[in-house]
Amino acid sequence: MTRVKRGNVARKRRKEVLNLAEGFRGSSSRLFRTAQQQTMKALRYAYRDRQQRKRDYASLWVSRLNAAARVHGVNYNTLRCDLKKSGILLNRKVLSQVALRDQEAFHQLLTLLSENG
Repeated sequence: MTRVKRGNVARKRRKEVLNLAEGFRGSSSRLFRTAQQQTMKALRYAYRDRQQRKRDYASLWVSRLNAAARVHGVNYNTLRCDLKKSGILLNRKVLSQVALRDQEAFHQLLTLLSENG
């Protein structure tokens, strides 16, 4: 059987891992074995936190809406219930942006809801 030299393949694999580990502290960015462990851990965190980021934003939108609604004497739960009853299909993100950037429009929306309900 012919001899197979693996130097290029192994070097390429190690270099790829070390490039991914660039910016890690200490030996995690310099030594292959620790860099590989830290890279795998970092990739797991990245996968997990892509979902977590969506949850964090949803939570932020709810907090903003609750704060903006309470200024007008309504809480978040009542606001969402009134919106659903009146058939206004705006999601939390859009409502949050309206409450944050255009308080007058949000106030008009709340008065419209109070007139209908």
